Amino acid sequence: MTTRKKKNVESKPSLLDEIQNELNKNLDLLSAMEQIASRTRNSNLSKDTLESISLYTKVLEERMGLTEMQSVVFSICVENGPFNVDFNDISSHLGCSRISALRLGKDIDTLAHKRLLRYRNAKDQSSFDIPSAVLNALKRNEAYKTPKRENLNIEELFFIISQDYNDLTNETITAEEFKKESHKLLEDNSHLPFVQRFQKLSLNDDEDDWILMLAFCHLCVNNNDNRIRFGDFSDVFEYDCDLTIAKHDLRNGTHRLMKMNLIEQTCEDGMANTTEFKVTDDAKRTLLCDFNLQGTEEVVAGLIKNEKLVQKKLYYDADVKNQVDELFTFLSNDKYQEIHERMKAKGYHQGFACLFYGDPGTGKTETAYQIAKATGRDILMVDVPQIKSKWVGDSEKNVKGLFDQYRSLVKRMPVAPILFFNEADALFGTRMNGAQRAVDKMENTLQNIILQEMEDLDGILIATTNLTCNLDPAFSRRFLYKIRFDKPTIEARQHIWHEMIPELSDTESMSLAKSYEFSGGQIENIARKYTINCILHGDSGKRLDAIQNYCKTENIDAKTNKIGF
Repeated sequence: MTTRKKKNVESKPSLLDEIQNELNKNLDLLSAMEQIASRTRNSNLSKDTLESISLYTKVLEERMGLTEMQSVVFSICVENGPFNVDFNDISSHLGCSRISALRLGKDIDTLAHKRLLRYRNAKDQSSFDIPSAVLNALKRNEAYKTPKRENLNIEELFFIISQDYNDLTNETITAEEFKKESHKLLEDNSHLPFVQRFQKLSLNDDEDDWILMLAFCHLCVNNNDNRIRFGDFSDVFEYDCDLTIAKHDLRNGTHRLMKMNLIEQTCEDGMANTTEFKVTDDAKRTLLCDFNLQGTEEVVAGLIKNEKLVQKKLYYDADVKNQVDELFTFLSNDKYQEIHERMKAKGYHQGFACLFYGDPGTGKTETAYQIAKATGRDILMVDVPQIKSKWVGDSEKNVKGLFDQYRSLVKRMPVAPILFFNEADALFGTRMNGAQRAVDKMENTLQNIILQEMEDLDGILIATTNLTCNLDPAFSRRFLYKIRFDKPTIEARQHIWHEMIPELSDTESMSLAKSYEFSGGQIENIARKYTINCILHGDSGKRLDAIQNYCKTENIDAKTNKIGF
C-alpha cells in the first residue's frame, strides 16, 4: 500500500488582505482618517459602521500603533479640531449621548499619553488639542513619533524635562503626572552620571524635595535662571498646603534643600532676598558639573578664545623686550611642556606666575594678549571688581570657584590657558596685621586663599598692576617673573606713532615722539580720535596740526586724571 504525502499548499491571501495591502501602499494617513471621520458621522458607532471603516482603522493601527477605537477617536478629534475639542464635539459627531462619548475617556487618556492629544487643562481633562508637532507629521504623511525617553544623553534628558515642565506650567499635565513621569524618566536613564549623582542625594520620593530640586536644576540649566521665584516652581506641588510649607521654610532659610547646600537665597545689596532663590555654586560644580554653568552668582571670569585675539606689533625698550621675548619662548607650548615636566621631576612647583607692573598705558595688558595669541592660548579673564562680592563670605567662594574653574580648563584643554588678573591691586595688596574689623579680616582671608592657590597653581597666571608699592611681599615671592613696564623711549614712541598712524612721515613721527612723552596707550587714544575725525570730515591736509591738537587735549586729560585709567 502506497502512502501519498500531502503537498504543502500555501494559503492564498484573501481578497480583504489584498485590498488592505493595496490601501496601506497607496493611502496616506489623512485620507484614511478622513474616511473614518466621514463614515462615523451620526453613526452611533454601529456594527455596520465599524465594519465599513475596518480597512481604514487598520492603516492607523499598522502605521501609528492605535487600536480601532483609538483610531476613531483620534480621527474625530482631528476633524473637529485641532484646538479645543471636547466630549460634546465627539457626542455631536457620532450622534450619540454624552454618556456614551464619556465611555471613550480611556482611549483619550491613551492618546494623551502617546502625546497625540494634549489636555487643555489637566485637572478637568474635558477638552483637548492636537499638538502642532502631530499635525506637522500628518501633513508629511508620517506617524508622529513620541520623543524617546530612554537611553538619552544629558542634553536630551534636560530637553525632555523642559518639555514636561512646559506641559505642567501650561496645565496639560497634573503635578502628580509630572512627578510620576519625571521619576520614570530618571529611572530609565540611570546610566547618566547626573542621574546617579541626583539619586545619591537620597531625597525622599514621597516628599516634594526631590521634584523641587529637579525643577531648580531645569530652571538653572534650561532657562539659565539664577533668580528663581515662587511662581517659577509652585506648579510642582500637588497640594496648596505643601506649597505653603515650602514657602515658609525657603523664606526662613530652613528648607531641607538649603540645609543640604543645594539651593540658597539670592543677595541684593548685602541682604538676603527671601523671595528669590538659586542653585548653589557647590551644586553647580558637583550635581550639574556636566554643564558649563557659571560657578558664582557674580560673573567673575570669562574665557577669551585665542582666535578672538587680534595680533599687534608692540615696541619696548631693549631690557623689557629681552624679558618679554624670553616669556614668549618659555610659554610656547612645546617649551612650556618640557619645563613643566622637568620642574615636576625636580620636585618644584609647576605653576608659572608673572607680574607686569608699571605706569598706565605702557603695554602690560596688551603684552599678555600677545603672549596668548602667539602661544595659542585662551585667556581666562578675571573681573577683579566682581571677585569682591557684596555678600559677606561670597568673595572667598568666588576665588575658590575661580581657581576651580581654571583647574577644570587646564585639565580638559590641550593647551593650558592663561589666568589673567588685570589691574589686580585690589586683590594682591598688603595684608593687615592684627586686623580687628570684619572687613579687614575678610580681606586677609581672601588674600590668604589666593596665596595658597598660587602656591598650588599648575598652570599660567599673569597679573598686572600700576601700584607695586601696595603689593604684599608674600605675593611678590610667588611671581616667578616680574617685568617693569616704563614709558617708551623716543625711538619706541616714534615706532608706535608710525604704527598707529602709518601716513605720518618719519620726520613727523619723530617730531611727535620728541615733543610728547606719551605712553603707548595715550598714543593709541590720539590715533583713534584722529581716525574718527578723518572718517567724519575727511583729511583736511593739516594732519600734523590736527594730531598736535589732540596731543594737547591728552596732556590736559593726563593732568586731571589722578587714578591713571
